[in-house]
Amino acid sequence: MSEVPVSTFPVEIAPEAREQVRRLVARKGDETSFLRIGVKGGGCSGLEYVFKLDHQRRPGDLEDSVDGITVVCDPKSATYLQGARLVFTGNLIGGGFAFENPNAERQCGCGTSFTPRRPQAS
Repeated sequence: MSEVPVSTFPVEIAPEAREQVRRLVARKGDETSFLRIGVKGGGCSGLEYVFKLDHQRRPGDLEDSVDGITVVCDPKSATYLQGARLVFTGNLIGGGFAFENPNAERQCGCGTSFTPRRPQAS
C-alpha cells in the first residue's frame, strides 16, 4: 500500500472508547499526555496496531482533539488506518480497545494485528 496524503484525521474515536481513553490518561498520564495510535511491522498478521500514551510529538504527526482527548497519528500509519474506528467493548472475554479497520484484509484472532488490503490493479 503506497502512502497516500491524508488531509483529515484517519480514525474515528467511538464515544465508549473516548471515555476509556479519558480514564486511562487520568490514571496513567499527566497534563502533557496524549494518545498515540498507529501501526508498525509485526504481529501475527503483518502489521501491529500501536496504542499508547505518549508525550513526544514527531514531525508530520496528524492530531485531533475530541471531547478534550488529544489523539496523534503518524502519516504513514494514517494510510493504513484511514476510515478506521477505535471502539471499546466491556466484554469479559475479548473486551477492551479494538480497531474496526476497513483497510484490513484479515485480522489475527486477538485483533492486535492485521494484513492490509492489497491495492487494486488498474
